[in-house]
Amino acid sequence: MTSIRARLFLILLVSTGAIWFSAAWWIQHSTRVEVERVLDARLAEAAEMVSSLLSDGRVELSNAADAMAALTTRSEAGYSRQLSCQIWSLDGTMVGASRSAPAGRLTQADSGFSETVVDGERWRVFAEVNEDLGLRVMVGDRLAVRDRLVSDVIRGLLVPALAVLPFLAGLIWLSVGQGLAPLSRLAKTLSARSADNLEPVQAEPLPLELRPMGAALNTLFERVTTARERERSFSAYAAHELKTPLSGIKTQAQIAAMAPDEDTRRHALEQIEKGVARTDRMVRQLLELAAVDGASDDGGGEIDLREVISDVVASMQRAADAKGVNLHLDLPASLPSVSGDTVLATLALRNVVENAIAASTTGKVVEIRAAVFGNAAQVTVSDEGFGITEADRSRITERFFRGRNAPEGGSGLGLSITQTAMERIGGSVESRSRGSIGEAMTLTFPAKSA
Repeated sequence: MTSIRARLFLILLVSTGAIWFSAAWWIQHSTRVEVERVLDARLAEAAEMVSSLLSDGRVELSNAADAMAALTTRSEAGYSRQLSCQIWSLDGTMVGASRSAPAGRLTQADSGFSETVVDGERWRVFAEVNEDLGLRVMVGDRLAVRDRLVSDVIRGLLVPALAVLPFLAGLIWLSVGQGLAPLSRLAKTLSARSADNLEPVQAEPLPLELRPMGAALNTLFERVTTARERERSFSAYAAHELKTPLSGIKTQAQIAAMAPDEDTRRHALEQIEKGVARTDRMVRQLLELAAVDGASDDGGGEIDLREVISDVVASMQRAADAKGVNLHLDLPASLPSVSGDTVLATLALRNVVENAIAASTTGKVVEIRAAVFGNAAQVTVSDEGFGITEADRSRITERFFRGRNAPEGGSGLGLSITQTAMERIGGSVESRSRGSIGEAMTLTFPAKSA
């Protein structure tokens, strides 16, 4: 069942019904016990009264049973003359009986209460022994009359309850609807919003139970707003950054087509090649940035850090050779198992190594060193370039930001990709100056949870 209102209605209706019928059963039980106690007391009093009348001689033996019946007769419809009396001698001879008494002996018990079946009817009987007169007085009433009396009492309670039950169900249904009305109003308010309206939901008018939902919606709206702004800025920056190299390629292509000599044409073609390489790198980094933005914040995977470092060095070796830069790899004998996604770790490290190569000149060394740091692992990439100025250090991970000492041909996306990828896997990035000999970037990878 998917309807909260129907579910609450059924729960409340069943609970109320269960409590109601439990109360009815308890009333029936307690009423039966109380009625039997009262009627049993009446039987004992009647038997003692007859025995007392006989002992005092205030009534003849032949008339004693009918006198008792007359005294105990009730005028209520259906319950008149319900007590019957028999008087037996102690030797087993019946010496008197009321007109309503059965022909058979009411009970075989010598004294006290008992239940018996006489002429197919169940009786509740009290026997009183008068030792002085040698008599046994038996007074009883039919259990069917008692059961009918209790049934009438219970019926008087249950019939009004059953008649009220449909009205109670209606009230429960309306009450549940009124209780869920704030949820319906919230749904209507949200459905009436335009797609561009990401204003926070006002939490104060909401009931206490809906405020966590309102807070969660506001948090979602904030994340959507942030993501939308990031996409807008990403599209604007990407369009701007791609426009420049494409315009340059077009210009150089026109120069090559109209070149008056071979040297001019060759120079134009070289510029076209550089522009294409820069555009290719930018497009690749834009795709990588989109990939890391869309990745989930999941640190549950496992990274073989040694394999990641080896793959990155192998993939960047050609670019280093083309620029005359030496790649130096320093790995310890063992590295701990770290948490995260292998693809994100590869993107983060490759962009740092690529930036280090781009910042280095011919003959310089780019060192990739891995080390164990507590239960985590750190990879430090050091170059011998011009470094990052202190004024630019706080902005180096901003998208499309290029510092004062940034090498030619960069797009300002490499460290942004690294930062986002490391955040996704729960790691961190830290840059520090090596003084006059370049920059060092340290990537810290979280340890794999046990």
